[in-house]
Amino acid sequence: MAGHSKFKNIMHRKGAQDKKRAKIFSRIGKEISISVKIGGSDSDSNIRLRSAIIAAKALNMPKINIERAIKKGEGNDPNSNYEEIRYEGYGPAGIAIIVEAMTNNKNRTAAEIRSIFGKFGGNLGETGSVIYSFKRYGAISLDKKLANEDELFEFLVDHESKDLEVNEDEYVIYCDQNNLHTLNESVIQKFGKTTSSQLTWKSENNINVQKDTAEQLFKLLNNLEDNEDVQNVSANFEVSEEVLQALTQ
Repeated sequence: MAGHSKFKNIMHRKGAQDKKRAKIFSRIGKEISISVKIGGSDSDSNIRLRSAIIAAKALNMPKINIERAIKKGEGNDPNSNYEEIRYEGYGPAGIAIIVEAMTNNKNRTAAEIRSIFGKFGGNLGETGSVIYSFKRYGAISLDKKLANEDELFEFLVDHESKDLEVNEDEYVIYCDQNNLHTLNESVIQKFGKTTSSQLTWKSENNINVQKDTAEQLFKLLNNLEDNEDVQNVSANFEVSEEVLQALTQ
């Protein structure tokens, strides 16, 4: 299985679903605010905003938090003047990594991301150094309890999805980025509430990593994820169930 779902899986096994609830809400709040700044506050016409609100509701983010984030995006609050920055680099064993961040202080964020790469066996590259090996997809997460894998697979074939990955807790459905919201709504109608619906980077050429490399790589990825300004991390690796089990014992 590929890096996106497996990385999420290892984090889930470590209890990351439960930790830093406030940070998760802050991350989604930033996404809502910048979506409003770019495309306006009408979620019917602003697809990115609609996606962010769906993600917020899926995580039971209070309605007042969502409304506050929308108002920040409409106003001129200097603390909400975020810029989107993409960093590219390499981890252990040459694993390609894309870090998407949202910041109101580019110098601070760049220094912190560079430091994390250096501390955990990676190095930050130039813009464009790894992006060529990734494609932009829509990614939908669905709790495994809500669907039988064979039934879901048949449904997705009929609805033009690109790929399906399965981990311990959930299915991750990949689709053309322009079909993300239509497919997400179809999945919800058929199987129930999805866990998340977002755009992500996915590589077609993944590197299989063994235990020692995986252990160091996950430290790097987890620390990148924990950075206050980081919104999303993507990497082109695969890891076997045996290695995962060895790491989580």
